[in-house]
Amino acid sequence: MRSFSSFSCFLPSYYILTNQRGFYFFVFPFYDIISLYSLTFFCSTQSGFSLSPKPFFSNFGAIVTFSILGTFIASVVTGVLVYLGGLIYLTYKLPFVECLMFGALISATDPVTVLSIFQELGIDTNLYALVFGESVLNDAMAISLYRTMSSLKSHAPGQNFFMVIFRFLETFVGSLSAGVGVGFISALLFKYAGLDIDNLQNLECCLFVLFPYFSYMLAEGLGLTGIVSILFTGIVMKHYTFSNLSENSQRFVSAFFHLISSLAETFVFIYMGFDIAMEQHSWSHVGFIFFSIIFIGVARAANVFSCAYLVNLVRPAPRQIPVKHQKALWYSGLRGAMAFALALQSVHDLPEGHGQTIFTATTAIVVLTVLLIGGSTGTVLETLQVVGDDHDGPLSESLDGNNGYVAPSYNEDATSGNRLKMKLKEFHKSTASFTALDRNYLTPFFTSQNGDDEEEHDDPMPSSRGRGFLGHN
Repeated sequence: MRSFSSFSCFLPSYYILTNQRGFYFFVFPFYDIISLYSLTFFCSTQSGFSLSPKPFFSNFGAIVTFSILGTFIASVVTGVLVYLGGLIYLTYKLPFVECLMFGALISATDPVTVLSIFQELGIDTNLYALVFGESVLNDAMAISLYRTMSSLKSHAPGQNFFMVIFRFLETFVGSLSAGVGVGFISALLFKYAGLDIDNLQNLECCLFVLFPYFSYMLAEGLGLTGIVSILFTGIVMKHYTFSNLSENSQRFVSAFFHLISSLAETFVFIYMGFDIAMEQHSWSHVGFIFFSIIFIGVARAANVFSCAYLVNLVRPAPRQIPVKHQKALWYSGLRGAMAFALALQSVHDLPEGHGQTIFTATTAIVVLTVLLIGGSTGTVLETLQVVGDDHDGPLSESLDGNNGYVAPSYNEDATSGNRLKMKLKEFHKSTASFTALDRNYLTPFFTSQNGDDEEEHDDPMPSSRGRGFLGHN
């Protein structure tokens, strides 16, 4: 299992160079450049290569609900519970804004470990798509929330609440737009430049790898979040730009990102081992770690089950998310590299003692979730009886009649619950319309193929039938 082969580097690194702090402080400044950049982009891009766009876009409405609304719910619930725990002296007491910062950073889930297990066990394609999409977009949401809370703390306490909301939307939407824009530009360049015809595979591959870096620098130069921009650039480039590459370049790029994402994940666990040995930690607040794990589980449940309820309101019975899939979604929310990186940043953003406590708790939570949840995911999935459900299923999200849209009927006797369902179905129609827009207009415009050809040759989860990422045994 790739996650545990990476984690196996953790313990040896704890003992290596423990007295040579110079090496640690040499590596430290390069962490944000090497690990944070490479992990978020390369791992999300590799995850994108292992899942075709068909199940992703057919579950687009549910993915957006889990990643945007769900992450917000999990962040707020975690922050509030940690704050209340401090008020009653159950945990280490932190200011409310710092509790929200902790809730934001610890809400970032790690898709790599769970997805690799899903692929080996042959899990239902729609469940795989939900976990993948929620995990990747969840990182973007968590980063934006953390940056917003950090900005709120650095300004005057009386800052206008609406300005905080505006700053969050500016950061998130701006970073998203920059990433999507760069992705679209790359798709048009590779479509019309003719690099695949002129046998320029080396230049083709180099440009493909450098475009995400351009997206990162553009977003940072505009005062936005480069990592969020990279995430959306990777999604767009996989969906549109990748199909414009030559066959040789496609094979090389897929193998390259698979290799780099594995190395990046391994590097993080090596770094964590160095960090525990050499960085000052606040192990005196073990209760904060223990209760934080409980609070995270409660917040994850509030996230998954409330969002699943909203999604099921607008889906027909055959397309609803079953309870066993909801439980699998709840259990698969382990923490990883992004939470660790944001916690490392909190050491510099928060006062001494507070940042160290959050960093220590996050490091312990990452290690425990990878060991306990990652090691038991296969057993839990078998207990929930979701193993071996690898099939396309009814991937279309359209409801019966009128392309999935049930026209709202605003009767005087309509209850508030019915009106909620009508509003959700209107949102559902917009996601179905986006799928049709992508198939009929965006894909033909940005690629050399049309949407119908893509669906005919789509393998929903090519590496899920007992094979590795690249289809080898």
